Order: sequence, then structure tokens, then C-alpha cells
Amino acid sequence: MRRQRGIRESLGSIVLGFELIVLFLGTLVAWGLHAGPAAAVISGGVLLVALSAVAILTMRYPVGTALGYAVQILALVSGIWVHMMFVVGLVFFAIWTYAMYQAGKIERQIAAQQSRNGTENQ
Repeated sequence: MRRQRGIRESLGSIVLGFELIVLFLGTLVAWGLHAGPAAAVISGGVLLVALSAVAILTMRYPVGTALGYAVQILALVSGIWVHMMFVVGLVFFAIWTYAMYQAGKIERQIAAQQSRNGTENQ
């Protein structure tokens, strides 16, 4: 039987999954624009994509959320080399923050509902 995924894990994985694709494409853009030495651009992009993948895989733990925030900050910082990444990074940072806020809110509501249902049944 499959493990039940939490709201935070699901939303975080979705946002990071889309961002992973965008970061990969952003790496190709930076490489094509010669934003820096090719080895540095490619290795930086690969590290950022890999960090996103690790964050997705660890979303069930608090470290996954922290890694997700690290990805958001690094995506913003990548705007130093490709200026449009400031916009992309800001958009994904806003989506990430909103998703994490709403996930926490929904999980608290579910816990409160389960608590009420548990006391009513006793």
C-alpha cells in the first residue's frame, strides 16, 4: 500500500518540479548567451537542478522545505548572470511561499477536524 502524502509534500513537489524544468531551460539560456564560462554555467545549472531534485525527494521531511527555500534563493541569485532569472526567481519564490503557507493552513485545518471528530466519537 502507498504512503499517504501530506499537502505540503504534494504542493512542494509540484512547485519544485515545474521550477526544475525552468531552471534547466534557464541553464541552457545562460549557456547560449555566454553568461559565463561554459563549465561554470553548466555545473552551476546542474547543481541547482540537482538541489531541486533532492528537495523534491526530501519534501516529507522539514529539510525538504528548507532545501526548497534554498532553491528559491539561488534561483533569485542566478539573476546576476541572466537578468530575467530575477523575475523568474521572484515569481517562483512567491508561488513557493504561498504554497507552503497554504499547505500549513490546510494541514492545521485537517488536524483540527480530525481532533473534533475523534472527541465526538468517544
